[in-house]
Amino acid sequence: MDERIVKEILDGGKKEVFAEALDYLEKKAVIPFEVFKELEEQYRQLAFSVSGYSRLEVLNRFLEELQNAVKEGTTVREFRENMSRFLEEEGYDGLTPYHADMIFRQNMQTAYSVGHYRQMTDPDVLERRKYWQYQTAGDSHVRETHMAMDGRVFPADSKVWDTWYPPNGFGCRCTVVSRTEEQVKRMGLQVENDMPKAVDLETGEIVDALPDPKFRTNPAKAEWKPDLSGYPKALRNIFEDHYKAK
Repeated sequence: MDERIVKEILDGGKKEVFAEALDYLEKKAVIPFEVFKELEEQYRQLAFSVSGYSRLEVLNRFLEELQNAVKEGTTVREFRENMSRFLEEEGYDGLTPYHADMIFRQNMQTAYSVGHYRQMTDPDVLERRKYWQYQTAGDSHVRETHMAMDGRVFPADSKVWDTWYPPNGFGCRCTVVSRTEEQVKRMGLQVENDMPKAVDLETGEIVDALPDPKFRTNPAKAEWKPDLSGYPKALRNIFEDHYKAK
């Protein structure tokens, strides 16, 4: 998904419903932030919480507003106004523009990135577009570690995407573009298989370049499964209640 489309989505300019993104948000279970903080990285994509709020009614409203943003093309401003009105009625302060922007954009970027992943991994699409290229926003705000991936091409089934599928940090604007074999050849792109490398600033050693901490898994692969036996107990209980209600 290119940066222009991402901007349209986040600013409310894209009106058609992105079904895969909505499905991702609708499968999330709301949990208190204290529980969320204790979850291992691989489970965080299954849950939803917002720092500073513990009441499930409030957290559910946050999630509902994000789901409505996908359905109706809600803008960041409309999201903040809707949530601030609700919060003030419940005795809280309204959201600051910064806080609203952070919550909205991070969750929407992740939802649309997951939706894009599901579209790119459709068998018919994969048959024609077997290679994926990582792209940053290409400006001075791109993090150095993310820049290490910029323009690199890997097979769609490469293990690299288990670590480097965006978003790869708070406010990350990176995207992945699928390529055909003909495009790879015409553009003179080199297909790689190994993780990109970087210099460890503390030791001077060459190590694998990694995304920001807590963003080193593929959010599209953290899908809910009926067998919850391997989930942490707190998350398992919440998910069991969540899906009984559906």
